[in-house]
Amino acid sequence: MDKLDTTPSLELQLESATRNMLSKEVAEKTRELRQLRGEELQGLNLEELKQIEKLLKRGLSRVKETKDERCLKEISSLKRKGAQLKEENQRLKQAENLPQLVQEIVGPQGQPSRDPWPHGYNNSSDISLTLGCKIMAGLEALKTAHASIGKLQQRNLKF
Repeated sequence: MDKLDTTPSLELQLESATRNMLSKEVAEKTRELRQLRGEELQGLNLEELKQIEKLLKRGLSRVKETKDERCLKEISSLKRKGAQLKEENQRLKQAENLPQLVQEIVGPQGQPSRDPWPHGYNNSSDISLTLGCKIMAGLEALKTAHASIGKLQQRNLKF
């Protein structure tokens, strides 16, 4: 019975062999990593150095491709944001000019300041309809501008 107790079990032998194998693998991968970083190159022959160089070139190529893709995505995103800001800026400019437009259309006394109809056509119901449409369009522009201003204020609060 003493013999059975002193000999390591098959399971322990297997664990020990696995541990040794994994330790060697970790040591090898650590050495390879150091060599890829340009360390511990003294003992390598020309072929091994060429192989490391080839691996590094492929890796660098993939890094550059990934970087370029991300740069292009960022440029596209910035272009979209720029276009949105231009649109928003245009809406704000239109809203800024709205009071002047209303004044030009309606005049200081609430009467049309210019004839909206060509060739002297003058039907008062048509004039009212035309002025009403222009005023409604102006009010829509004002609503849009107000919404844009609200969005800008929310953005500014986030910063």
